Amino acid sequence: MSNNLFTGIQQVGIGVENAEEAFKWYNKNLGLDVPVFDDVARAELMTPHTNGIIRERRAILAVNMAGGGGAEIWQSNDPLPLAAKKEASLGDLGIFCVKLKSSNVDALASKLNVAVQKSPSGSSIAWLKDPYGNQLQIVPDNSWFKKKADHTGGVLGVIIGVSNMDASLKLYRDVLGMSEVMYDEEGVFEDFKPLKGGERVFRRVLLKKSEKAEGAFYKLFGNIEIELVELKNAEPSVIMEGRSWGDLGFIHLCFDTLNMEAFKAKAAAAGFPFTVDSGNTFDMGEAGGRFSYIEDPDGTLLEFVETHKVPVLKKLGIFINLKKRGMLKPLPNWMISTLGWGKVKPD
Repeated sequence: MSNNLFTGIQQVGIGVENAEEAFKWYNKNLGLDVPVFDDVARAELMTPHTNGIIRERRAILAVNMAGGGGAEIWQSNDPLPLAAKKEASLGDLGIFCVKLKSSNVDALASKLNVAVQKSPSGSSIAWLKDPYGNQLQIVPDNSWFKKKADHTGGVLGVIIGVSNMDASLKLYRDVLGMSEVMYDEEGVFEDFKPLKGGERVFRRVLLKKSEKAEGAFYKLFGNIEIELVELKNAEPSVIMEGRSWGDLGFIHLCFDTLNMEAFKAKAAAAGFPFTVDSGNTFDMGEAGGRFSYIEDPDGTLLEFVETHKVPVLKKLGIFINLKKRGMLKPLPNWMISTLGWGKVKPD
């Protein structure tokens, strides 16, 4: 049995008022053009994070076949989702930004009409917001399934505001295995200055987990990058203050998981017990698996999905059972490529 518990980031949950409208924007501008599933259901197991209320929702999982994780575009129909009372500042606690990878940051930034900055590692990055106020960052990467001419890619990672860097590193680096420290610096950073609150002093740590040839979709998901940002000399706010899972904004970060039982034991031993655990196989419309949640030291929600059933030839009703096939065995390229048959042309 492998010690590798995760293959990559499966998706980031993005709470919006209108999922169909948001999918069209992410499709047109960022190449997230394949809806792996479009599911309407009641989130009955998530009441520990919804103040005991069962949310009725629509979720569209949009992926980019160039590689990377997807965007789970999440619309709460009942109750209606709440917006934040104020705009988040860099360093506030929670998921502040989603990192989307690009094969050519300068070219994509030019197309999107946004400025290019330089990160502490010297690479080109660019900032933009979606129409709903969610902060995005375009970053370079070297793990690709099929590069696209428009230089877009899927989710590489996130920027998370934390209150205590060392406490958070125990989870993200030691438990989740993001063991490559790309940089660990403190100060005022030029590339942060375009962001709200970005002119202040921060400690920032960029963690990476390089892709490993294990798991059905490792070639599609690729590398993982998590950037932790701690605000110094000031008190941060909580991004989800007064709100719950399913409200507007970034609601969770989801990892594709190879061995849920092994991870459950490891997380509990480190002081991060599951707050939600679906057990066995949970039906997600056209896909199925076991999912769980934990909270990081500041209450940020992390989801873990062990995929059991996935549509391969969806139009023909053909699915693959990954539990029978073996969780570690990679799918052949042609089989992964069939996901792209569901591509939706942008308006």
